[in-house]
Amino acid sequence: MPLTLKSTRKWTDRYALVMLSGLLPVVLGLFIIFWQANRSLQFEATQTAAEAVRQFDLMLDNAALAADVVLPLAGQDCVQVELPLREQVTRRPFVRSVNLMWNNQIYCSSLFGPFKEAVDPADYASGELRLMAGNPVTPNEPLLVYRRAKGQAGVLVSLYGSHLVNVLGLINQYTQLLIQVGGNSIDKYGQVRNTPPVPYPVAQVTVSSSQYPYQVVAGFRAGTVWRFIRAQYPGLMGLFVFLGVVSALTVRWLKKRSSSPTHELQRGLDAAEFIPYFQAVVRSDTKQWAGAEVLMRWQHPREGLVRPDLFIPFAEHSGLIVPMTRSLMQQTARLLAPHASSMEPGFHLGFNITARHCQTLELIDDCREFLSAFPAGRIALVLELTERELIVPSAITHELFAALHGLGVMIALDDFGTGHSSLSYLHEFNIDYLKIDKSFVAMIGVDALSRHILDSIIELSVKLDLGIVAEGIETEEQSEYLASKGVVFLQGYLFARPLPATDFIKTLVARHTPPQ
Repeated sequence: MPLTLKSTRKWTDRYALVMLSGLLPVVLGLFIIFWQANRSLQFEATQTAAEAVRQFDLMLDNAALAADVVLPLAGQDCVQVELPLREQVTRRPFVRSVNLMWNNQIYCSSLFGPFKEAVDPADYASGELRLMAGNPVTPNEPLLVYRRAKGQAGVLVSLYGSHLVNVLGLINQYTQLLIQVGGNSIDKYGQVRNTPPVPYPVAQVTVSSSQYPYQVVAGFRAGTVWRFIRAQYPGLMGLFVFLGVVSALTVRWLKKRSSSPTHELQRGLDAAEFIPYFQAVVRSDTKQWAGAEVLMRWQHPREGLVRPDLFIPFAEHSGLIVPMTRSLMQQTARLLAPHASSMEPGFHLGFNITARHCQTLELIDDCREFLSAFPAGRIALVLELTERELIVPSAITHELFAALHGLGVMIALDDFGTGHSSLSYLHEFNIDYLKIDKSFVAMIGVDALSRHILDSIIELSVKLDLGIVAEGIETEEQSEYLASKGVVFLQGYLFARPLPATDFIKTLVARHTPPQ
């Protein structure tokens, strides 16, 4: 997803500099501009490709660590090693599946357990990496497979291709990028090709990884140099043509800076482009709406509606997630408060919070302001703790959660069972709800081990007197199974997709209004 930098330079600044440069001829000025533009684009392409290699190496390092752990298990019976394989999937970021081989034959998978499929080492670059457009499980989703072999034993670790696409699309909006593994390549649009990529016409560079057999190719489209020059140096006229060229080049040389996702996020926040979407939560017995999770979407002026996984990590890293969440709560209160009478008493409204929210006490005032917009007792505010960043217990965090509970705010632990810190959160913080991750729900009726884990989570919530919400419900079988286990609240596409505010309010009012 391209991110753009909001320009802070004014025409008056550029014009003043133009007036200072009056001795250089027009030809020299044009030559300097063209030369500098090419040099800058070459530098930008190199830096962007190097950053992409750094991030891809980090992903593959996780795959290599998983392979190191499970390689000694190769040759053992699949039933004995299924759990360690799945443990590596949950512990290692970006890892999709871990598979054991013997004599180049997959015999055990973290996804399916016992599994048989032949592996040809020749399909892998240097016998180590393979880029695939998809596999029988997910034919339309690309993946990168890391292979490690020692004698007859071997391991295949697959990485989500969506992570590769995210990196290619987010690093720099102007640079064209692709990653090449052997004879295959993938670009920021997620298209995997098995033919040699078409060279980029402008400033193409290739940066190879020093650790793994792949390379990143970066460059620009045809005409970028002149478009770049026209965009940076407008308004040249008359006798001041060469003055404008030289001054604009000087400003560009001195003040040029790389595109920054943080600046684009701040621009979007200032422009109120981050808007709420609502996904209903239903009761398992009556299928009545019991609440909704408020999801953040970016209504980008050029890219359209942007998925949260493409910008939330940047927002969390930069700290902008806090004012973005505040804005989301304020918009939600403004939109839903006039329709409070259409909600059942205690209607749940849930917002995601991260470690950044827990470093100060500002969240208390945000929640107090949100609750004051609704009649007393009409809604219940739920804050869902995510685990992308670890929340470190401290005096401030304990004071924060105590004050939130004092306001009647409930705390839910999101995606329970998939993070490292879930159990420690239960110990440190006064949790009210557990949200079962959709990965466990998806395996109902498919994988016995995941179902046992799911049952254990439900049993744990009962013993700890915690509410429980199951996410990702897509089939009636999943809904009926969870209802039979006493899970009260369900959320998923089976009941409702995330809706923009207008559609959500319309549906909410219609469900509350009795038929004529």
